[in-house]
Amino acid sequence: MACIEARGLRKVFGTTVALDGVDLRVDEGHILGLVGPNGAGKTTALNAILGFTPYQGELKVLGRDPWIERDQLMRDVCFTADVAVLPRWLRVSQALDYVAGVHPRFHRAKAEGFLAKTAIKRASRVRELSKGMVAQLHLALVMAIDAKLLVLDEPTLGLDILYRKQFYDSLLNDYFDRRRTIVVTTHQVEEIQDVLTDLVFIDRGRIVLDCSMEEFESRYLEVMANPAHLAAARTLKPIHERQVFGRSILLFDHGDRHQLAALGEVRTPGLADLFVAVIGNQAGQARGAAR
Repeated sequence: MACIEARGLRKVFGTTVALDGVDLRVDEGHILGLVGPNGAGKTTALNAILGFTPYQGELKVLGRDPWIERDQLMRDVCFTADVAVLPRWLRVSQALDYVAGVHPRFHRAKAEGFLAKTAIKRASRVRELSKGMVAQLHLALVMAIDAKLLVLDEPTLGLDILYRKQFYDSLLNDYFDRRRTIVVTTHQVEEIQDVLTDLVFIDRGRIVLDCSMEEFESRYLEVMANPAHLAAARTLKPIHERQVFGRSILLFDHGDRHQLAALGEVRTPGLADLFVAVIGNQAGQARGAAR
């Protein structure tokens, strides 16, 4: 069953096309990584999914039109923005009290459990917390709500590497249960590679890659070519080539593993390297079309 289904989704701000005919399907119980450069359309897509902005095209979220049925939809959806905003005068204990009072699916004990892994004191005011602590508090509140869809826009922005690791561990072990659906955007793609079930790259308002992580692992290969075989590797038409310590690493789409193994060391690429290759190719094609 589809949790999110969009067809021909389009959004224009003045002369800027933020979403340009996006087709997207996210099945229930999946974790989607929505990745793109700044200005690619990620936040606009999330705003449409959450009913924050009108749009053209067809969009259903949990079977509802998010723009028309936003009130009902928000009973089953949780969201955290890339900038966590909480009143600076608010105490941590008051934040817990407030969410417990307004959201029937908030589990205070679960929020307390998330906070117990941090240095946040219940009597502290938001203005006394570091940027990372504010993000931790915001995530603890959101992840303690029993929602069918959790939308995370740059959830670990401002957090140090230790808490980022703890957050994704908690997301998988304490929150995700194969019934919930999670959509996450982040620039730190290497940190979510082992978390995702599905991957979408968006650029200039268009989907340029949409695949499951299983497809990603079987479809893309990179080879650190032996210098003597570099020319032969290039004849196989890699989609990208980069240099690391004087060695050439070539990235292939649907390459033959046995054929590539004869040319050098073969491995599955990191998401960051695939992202650079795909988005770089899109930029090159756009420049060529403009000439």
